[in-house]
Amino acid sequence: MTQEQRRIFLRHAAWAAAAVTLPRWAWSNPPSLQFNPFALGVASGEPAPDGVVLWTRLVLADPAQMQATHTVRWEVAHDVRFAQIVQKGEATALPTLGHSVHVELQGLAPGRWYHYRFMLGDAISTVGRTRTAPAPGDLPDALRLAFASCQRWEHGHYAAWRHLVADQPDLVLFLGDYIYEYATPKNTTDLARTHSLRLASTLADFRDRYALHKSDPALQAAHAACPWAVTWDDHEVQNDYAASTGHAGRGDDASFLALRGAAWQAFYENMPLRAASLNRPSPDTRWDALQVYRRLRWGRLAHIHLLDSRQYRSWQACRSPQSASAGAVRAADCADLASPARTLLGTAQEQWLHTGLATDARDQNTTRWSVLAQQTLFSPRHYPSGVTSTDSWDGYPTARARLLQAVGQHAPRNTVLLGGDIHQNYVCRVHADPDRPDSPVIASEFCGTSISSRSGTTQDKVDAIVRHNPHVLLARCDQRGYGLADITPARWTTALRVLDDPLRVDSTATTLAQFVVEDKRPGPVRA
Repeated sequence: MTQEQRRIFLRHAAWAAAAVTLPRWAWSNPPSLQFNPFALGVASGEPAPDGVVLWTRLVLADPAQMQATHTVRWEVAHDVRFAQIVQKGEATALPTLGHSVHVELQGLAPGRWYHYRFMLGDAISTVGRTRTAPAPGDLPDALRLAFASCQRWEHGHYAAWRHLVADQPDLVLFLGDYIYEYATPKNTTDLARTHSLRLASTLADFRDRYALHKSDPALQAAHAACPWAVTWDDHEVQNDYAASTGHAGRGDDASFLALRGAAWQAFYENMPLRAASLNRPSPDTRWDALQVYRRLRWGRLAHIHLLDSRQYRSWQACRSPQSASAGAVRAADCADLASPARTLLGTAQEQWLHTGLATDARDQNTTRWSVLAQQTLFSPRHYPSGVTSTDSWDGYPTARARLLQAVGQHAPRNTVLLGGDIHQNYVCRVHADPDRPDSPVIASEFCGTSISSRSGTTQDKVDAIVRHNPHVLLARCDQRGYGLADITPARWTTALRVLDDPLRVDSTATTLAQFVVEDKRPGPVRA
């Protein structure tokens, strides 16, 4: 970002921050709009019983400041006015990490809310609100969990985040495609907004793309409202990439690995992740791995297994080299599709997940709800045309069968899968054998639509899929929004929240449908 672009960005971010309606607690200590190094907002994540991660990233207009290391002060308090400060300290913002700040708090009380803020010189950030997870042995009465994905800038405003803030979740799971690497299309008809950034390929490009998305005041408000746990999909790097293979179709291609490393570094810089996710000796070593799959425990109520289906997957079956997208195939014409060697999660992550499910099942009083939070639709979609999508779980049927076998064999008390990616709302019964609707139902699935990204299909085509797939209870393609799950020891209730008009920044929202899963009774039922 040039100096002039940075000045323009800061000015627009200040205007946006001044105009947006945020929760009152977020503006108890408003930043100076003349100098706001916190124009990208604040965030928290990775809640544990004794702490969370606090995040911000400095925006600096002066070239000398951009090259320097800065010391940022932070405070955590019981109250919004910071009269009862619990902890405070300093953190270093390094230029080599994009002046991002990751503060890993410890020593907090379990199961309670806190307020936090950052300071640099005379500048004070907006106030963020976060909370810790319950103590390991506690069985809380409720958890309100929001899940969302896919927020392409041009396709819509982020009104969904404004409504999510009003719903007051305890935790947000973001399931991938936080940014999109594309430049604005030449044809801007029916776009909500545009940007001037090029196709992202360098660290500077990806940093600018995150700055663009994080300049949105509704997204900032959602980050400031509660802790998040984030994972990625493909557009944080490149459309439909697979492990070390990009559009060139050659594994370990040096140019793609450089692009992927830049994208992964920018992801870490802009997300409230723990340093343990780096899995690297120092910030100066090559970014060829990032530990994204992990677990979060919410007392005895929920155990969340957050997955990574990009870093370790096999190349899409029968995908032609240098193809910009994975596409679809006919099973009869693609023997590789059914190869038992093919994997979506990678061998190590598969084993890690199977071990976690076995642990959940061993003492069902310790884990009431086992949550598999991953990127895309898990249940099969048998198309009337007979084709198979190769980038989703449908493209990895033997890997899906292994996971279904693990769920059936270990039998956790309740298993719920959450997904995104496809820009459509799906609610499904998960059968032990996905090709046999008479096989036992062993889990429930909610695949949420996008925050703003378009679907690319029609409801007539989706309705035809429903008619060919009796395990699909609901499928809608023409609405943007998020999922909201109210979880208690006795039941799981998912509300599918949708916008009336994603092209309007002030769009209203409604509930498309609600589904309930009762304890020890797998399979959603419409409420």
